[in-house]
Amino acid sequence: MLGTALRAAFAHFLPSRLSTTTAVCCRTTGISGTARLKRFGSTMSAHATVNTTQRLQALRELMAKPEYNVQALIVPTEDQHFSEYIAGCDERRAFISGFTGSAGTAIITPGDAYLFTDGRYFLQAANQLDQNWTLMKQGLPDVPTWQDFLSKNLEKRTRIGVDPTLIAASDADGIQKALEPKESELISLPKNLVDLVWPGRPTRPANKVFPLDVKHSGQSHLEKLKNLREELQKKQAKATVVNMLDEVAWLFNLRGSDIDFNPGAFHIRPTHVLIAVMVRCVVFFAYALVDQTKAILFVNESQLDASVREHLGSEVEIHPYDTFFSHLTRLGAELHASRDSKVLVSDKASLAVAEAIGKDNITVVRSPVTDLKAIKNEIEVEGFRQSHIRDGAALVRYFAWLEEQLNEGKELSESQVADQLEKYRSEQDLFKGLSFPTISATGPNGAIIHYDPDPNDCAIVRKDQIYLCDSGAQFADGTTDVTRTFHFGTPAPQEKRAFTRVLQGHIAIDTAVFPNGTTGYLLDPFARRPLWEDGLDYRHGTGHGVGHFLNVHEGPHGIGVRIVYNNTPLKPGMTVSNEPGYYADGQFGIRIENIVIVRTAQTPNNFGDKGYLRFEHVTLCPMGKNLIDVSLLSIKEREWLDAYHAEILQKVGPLVEKDERALRWLKRECSPL
Repeated sequence: MLGTALRAAFAHFLPSRLSTTTAVCCRTTGISGTARLKRFGSTMSAHATVNTTQRLQALRELMAKPEYNVQALIVPTEDQHFSEYIAGCDERRAFISGFTGSAGTAIITPGDAYLFTDGRYFLQAANQLDQNWTLMKQGLPDVPTWQDFLSKNLEKRTRIGVDPTLIAASDADGIQKALEPKESELISLPKNLVDLVWPGRPTRPANKVFPLDVKHSGQSHLEKLKNLREELQKKQAKATVVNMLDEVAWLFNLRGSDIDFNPGAFHIRPTHVLIAVMVRCVVFFAYALVDQTKAILFVNESQLDASVREHLGSEVEIHPYDTFFSHLTRLGAELHASRDSKVLVSDKASLAVAEAIGKDNITVVRSPVTDLKAIKNEIEVEGFRQSHIRDGAALVRYFAWLEEQLNEGKELSESQVADQLEKYRSEQDLFKGLSFPTISATGPNGAIIHYDPDPNDCAIVRKDQIYLCDSGAQFADGTTDVTRTFHFGTPAPQEKRAFTRVLQGHIAIDTAVFPNGTTGYLLDPFARRPLWEDGLDYRHGTGHGVGHFLNVHEGPHGIGVRIVYNNTPLKPGMTVSNEPGYYADGQFGIRIENIVIVRTAQTPNNFGDKGYLRFEHVTLCPMGKNLIDVSLLSIKEREWLDAYHAEILQKVGPLVEKDERALRWLKRECSPL
């Protein structure tokens, strides 16, 4: 709890009713979602509510049919590849619940419907769920995980249905064991029941795949396959299944565009130029199976042209995407007959994969591809540096433009200004698209951690409110993800104090030196300590891994309070975000995010011969000095900020020399405190 004096000072900025509510029954606004654009989730406002009554009724009728006969149904967010961002055809949880956040699980019973999500989405879910749903705020006291809910809250002898392609084999095993005392069971359904009640469900994308030049990847796909086979040999495994889309793309040095974040090819704004929507995950639908002699890529062959086939060469066999499970079934039969060594299956592989090969024929482990991909080679590291310099130039031009527009009294929506940022980014060399939908949030919308402005219904950016912008780009030589928080008017003292505490946490991570073997779980308190001094905190991790011209979020490492982050020590070459924040529900949001790379530290001593590590930041964008309460900063923190701004001016300045407005703004923002 906050001390009395600090609580009084921050009273109207503290989280409101949702921060203490553990389960919320949500009401409807009577808005139907059936006539929305084809990409259901990404076209909905974070405030829009969908009437789900008819959808749930149709689903419950199916659940009761003899061929299914289940009394509960699990509807996860994930697709069959356990992707963070999913294609429109896989947005089943969004369709059935109306909640469009990227994390959450729905459980439907004959009489109730529950939506489980984490602290990033409490506000959004409360806004979007109608009266049919109960919001379960995972992480708060007395709120079970959705897995525990099945065994602790449902009746005895409950048949719980799930699409086996959408639940991890490891999760399914744990759930089934927990259900045994209640004589309940997990049922693998032959069809996805949500698909059967979803009229007009989008078709699965099958866009062209293209090779990534080794001058950007730093390593050929044949070298990567060789390294993977060495891992198989160490683990005495016959083969490994590669089911994550970014792992397939990385392993074969291929990229695609099957998963995007927007429904159409273009946005048209009455007050803006025509701007192409290029917001995509650079992945494609595929699986792979690799053993000591063969590498098989399961993909829709119409997506591969001659350049891709030439790139892959004779060393990679190409099989149709929809033959993957039948191939696994044959492999399982061969293994059973020969009693050969087992197949490595990722802990993020589906129950369907495990059932196809046979649970006795697999070993569930963290995918070796995950670990190989996480450590960037020097070509990739240099690509991160260069892409972030160019990205910094786009950001500087954008914030200088935005400040001028607001000073001139222009009325621009959150979505319109985000389009302008995309325009500046698209003018940079090697730009391929955005890495995720831009979070352009003014005032209270900034408190919705993963806010996505609806182009048809979003707020006007105001000079007298805090503005939070979390955005990123895909370049052929790297992926960017950066958050900056600005106030283009006069911030309140409480806003400045909160921002400065976040900045101090950011600096603490940036300047950390730590021994080999340290995990992000152990570093996370560095970022929170300044906030804790004021009784503040935030409900998300401090950092996530970042792919190289790949997914903006990748594992296995990260910085955060989740115990899983204690499983993977940080290693040289890993990329991770540094993004502490603070969110005052209904008031504002603050987040400061840079991408950093783990590097070897040169220390005067080397206690225990462990070796020590540090971070190298690559993001280059000013911090917003009018939000800083300088009196709270230590001498070292002031020196860090001045040095950081000097670095930005030196590296980004030459790229904006022809934009007088941007250069003038950059020089002002980078001047010493």
